[in-house]
Amino acid sequence: MTFAVTTHLNFRGQARAALDFYQRVFGGEQTLMTYAAMGQPDLAASPDHIIWGQVVADDGFRIMAFDVQAGRNYDTGTNAFFVSLRGSSADDVRQRWTALAEDATILAPIGPSAWSPLYGMLSDRFGVIWIVDVDPRA
Repeated sequence: MTFAVTTHLNFRGQARAALDFYQRVFGGEQTLMTYAAMGQPDLAASPDHIIWGQVVADDGFRIMAFDVQAGRNYDTGTNAFFVSLRGSSADDVRQRWTALAEDATILAPIGPSAWSPLYGMLSDRFGVIWIVDVDPRA
């Protein structure tokens, strides 16, 4: 048996924009289901909000997201989670870093670190903190 871990991001009305952005960065296929399409438009602040969405790319990248229901408490939190993106190619890692860095706050500039030939940390324009590095075993 194997397991796959997928980061699931929670938003309040920004899930579609976030998934569009991540699809632009990583490619792959995007799937979006709205509250209206699932017959639950009254649960969301807008029936067009996303009840479930994902981006899945051929290279193994996968992320899911949704817009929290209107009646449910929602707080983005502080350092509630990080998304770790580790690749085997410095060129591919740098390409993803550059795309993620659009309108981001750089927390640690990309460069060599004690544990990786290339490492960086940023808070993207949606407030998601990404740790991006090259697998030192690659």
